[in-house]
Amino acid sequence: MTMTETAFEKLLIANRGEIALRIMRTARRMGLATVAVYSDADADACHVRAADQAVHIGGAAPGDSYLNINAILRAAKETGADAVHPGYGFLAENADFAAACAAAGLVFVGPAPDTIRRMGDKSAAKAAMIEAGVPCIPGYLGDENSTIALRREAEKMGFPVMIKATAGGGGRGMRRVTRYEDFDDAMRSAKSEAMTAFGDDTMMLEKAIDDPRHVEVQVLADRHGTVIHLGERDCSVQRRHQKLIEESPSPAVDEDLRDRMGRASVKAAQAIGYEGAGTFEYLLDGQGRFYFMEMNTRLQVEHPVTEALTGLDLVEWQIRIAMGQALPMTQKDVRLDGHAIEVRLCAEDPENDFLPQSGRILDWRPDPGLRVDHALETGAEVPPYYDSMIAKLIAHGPTRDDARRQLIRGLRGSAALGLRTNQGFLTDCLSHPDFAEGATDTGFIDRHRGELLPDTPRGEADAAMVLAAVLAVGPGTALPHSYAVPVRLGRGGAVYDLHVTVGKAGHCVVERGDARATLHLSPGTDGGLRIARGGATEAARAVTGGGMTWLHYGGRAWGFTDLRFAPQITAEEAGSGRIMASMGARVMAIGVSVGDRVTKGQVLAVLEAMKMEHAHVADIDGTVGAIHAEPGAQVSAQALLIELVPDAGGAETASETG
Repeated sequence: MTMTETAFEKLLIANRGEIALRIMRTARRMGLATVAVYSDADADACHVRAADQAVHIGGAAPGDSYLNINAILRAAKETGADAVHPGYGFLAENADFAAACAAAGLVFVGPAPDTIRRMGDKSAAKAAMIEAGVPCIPGYLGDENSTIALRREAEKMGFPVMIKATAGGGGRGMRRVTRYEDFDDAMRSAKSEAMTAFGDDTMMLEKAIDDPRHVEVQVLADRHGTVIHLGERDCSVQRRHQKLIEESPSPAVDEDLRDRMGRASVKAAQAIGYEGAGTFEYLLDGQGRFYFMEMNTRLQVEHPVTEALTGLDLVEWQIRIAMGQALPMTQKDVRLDGHAIEVRLCAEDPENDFLPQSGRILDWRPDPGLRVDHALETGAEVPPYYDSMIAKLIAHGPTRDDARRQLIRGLRGSAALGLRTNQGFLTDCLSHPDFAEGATDTGFIDRHRGELLPDTPRGEADAAMVLAAVLAVGPGTALPHSYAVPVRLGRGGAVYDLHVTVGKAGHCVVERGDARATLHLSPGTDGGLRIARGGATEAARAVTGGGMTWLHYGGRAWGFTDLRFAPQITAEEAGSGRIMASMGARVMAIGVSVGDRVTKGQVLAVLEAMKMEHAHVADIDGTVGAIHAEPGAQVSAQALLIELVPDAGGAETASETG
């Protein structure tokens, strides 16, 4: 061992979920003992049971546990850990945490505190990149942080502009503003979100670049002066400025552009004395010009696509660099093999503006043909306190289309039942002609929203017919009969009235209006089903829990409410003014008082869950009759927040729903 090397034997992972498990796998292979930390919400989580030791560090809220520096340092001391890996999110880019680890005699697996602090401040990072000669987006980096001052700078710059939290990341504290009239509301929301996520509401402005690509370059830098880049990743498919699909290499980057972006990133890393794994993020316009956006001084969520192309374990090299070991390769040794694509499976409802979901996973069966990074199992709880991403699915093939087709097949073959996810939406994105051609940018989802999110989801009616058969036939023991049994199912605002006639040995006929389907149900593998219809047979799964029945069929997950025995909701009951929490969340703000007059669509309350703000609006015109929550309170899903008294004449007429 040389004088510059620092050995350690026990690694504490200051994180949770899939990234904690991912780090443990590499640490175990390297012969390191592992320590997990956990909150009240994660007492029985997979990462807790997988570690050699585990320490409870506080309550469910991140501020009480995964952001609690003192609690994490105590856990390291109690277990004798001599190094800490922060993963991503939480404290991964917190300079005070890195400094506290060093002060406690712990090796921090990441760059020096001063580097994290400098690059974590978007204004300081941008200044450093300008000094290093890296192209940057025009904007305002001044000291003024009041809404009035920033609005004045935005007017000078000209709309559209991007509001960004200087301490931000992951799309939080970021808003795109196209009109002067919307600036104040966007600034308030961005500041509030930034303060919650980062404890800092300092803002900066940048000129918005219309429909750019989001392309980032991965670098590795050791403490001996070697810096290399590992190619680029294209992260353009996003919602709410957060990535959903990432791939490498980028369809828009040729060898010359890759070389220029790579050289700029290496030069920038050298200029700031960087050490470890890091990522330079750029916006790429249609003319091949790239502009520095930010640097992530940590491992990225999408690191598996780079691992697939290079054959390198990035977590291993984070650890080896932290130990002081030299990189054994130079830039000419880096080889990029084939194409890799990753999708983020999130507990969210794309049909309801990607609203985060929480609850119990009733059935989890990832496709064995993909690399799937996750911390899930059947029966696991997805809590409302953390990020909505629950798994990453990665495909690697010789060509981009090979990887794309493999990922579509594997995504369709994975079952995640019990709460709504973006599984079907991801499949539709991957299947879209523009994505297939590589013609995507950051406006891809908004531009194709009507195709990707139709009013009635593709396949919903067919899924309702199949589920009606499953409910009527049961495990295949229902007695044949000649009369049609009514089955009523609800999903979102849609109600499906169906009739099922049961024949022998799992055969049945399902009717819905003029539509008619003849099905045969038989047992499948691992408790699943086989559904034969029109000469073709395919696998399906059905489970019930949380007041809903879930069906995985046709490569998608469907959650229906069984309304056969439920009272029908009348028009008078619909839109009654009872404003309920859409998820388990913390109340950020109540915007009205008892006696206030409100109109339908007006924002009444703002909740925060899974690191995002969610507005709850009035569903009728009326007056605030009662308020049942207050700012700072934690509320459960469907908790009553506000009651409205409808205007004279009653609630608005609504169609019958279930």
